Amino acid sequence: MPEENVLQEARALWQKYFVLTKELLKFSDQKDPELFMELVDQRERLIKKIKALPENDYRQSEECKKLIEQMIPMDKQIIYRAKAWLNKSRRQNSAVRSYDLIESAELRGTVFNRKY
Repeated sequence: MPEENVLQEARALWQKYFVLTKELLKFSDQKDPELFMELVDQRERLIKKIKALPENDYRQSEECKKLIEQMIPMDKQIIYRAKAWLNKSRRQNSAVRSYDLIESAELRGTVFNRKY
């Protein structure tokens, strides 16, 4: 593949990666975790395609550097929101499990005696 075509392909893939990053930020509130994870998968596939390209200088170009500079704060925000959602989900699961344990113990007639 001629170098010009490789650069065009690299540019196109990085642009798609940038768009997917913006979409991930939109959906990082986790109202639709399945869509969020699909976007994450799509971005991973793009990374593989970018890495599979023949050696090229697009990554060092000013255009690509500007894209990356714009994506860094978006990525940080996505990670922060995803971690917050995960922590909230874990707390909810713990609460549900504790209610299940109490209900199960009540059904079996077990009484917990706690001494404080």
